[in-house]
Amino acid sequence: MNTSNDKKAVELSLEELAQLGNGALSYIREIEGRDVIRMVGPQAQIAPDAKLFCLFNANGSPISISGSHEAAVGSAVEHELIPISLH
Repeated sequence: MNTSNDKKAVELSLEELAQLGNGALSYIREIEGRDVIRMVGPQAQIAPDAKLFCLFNANGSPISISGSHEAAVGSAVEHELIPISLH
């Protein structure tokens, strides 16, 4: 019996990552207003320290920005995506 706790990392390209779950997987991450400004540009009317939630495609591209985790989950459902939990 192998009792080793060694885990091997799997490296995926952005294209391979985007195809996980046939493109149906997404993830939600808490972001700050400064992240929104970086993604959208200076026209974003948001405080830099605001706490928001962003729905990302499996390849890391942002899909939507919400004011709550629940709203981000709703956005995933609306886009017919499955949000997964990342730790």
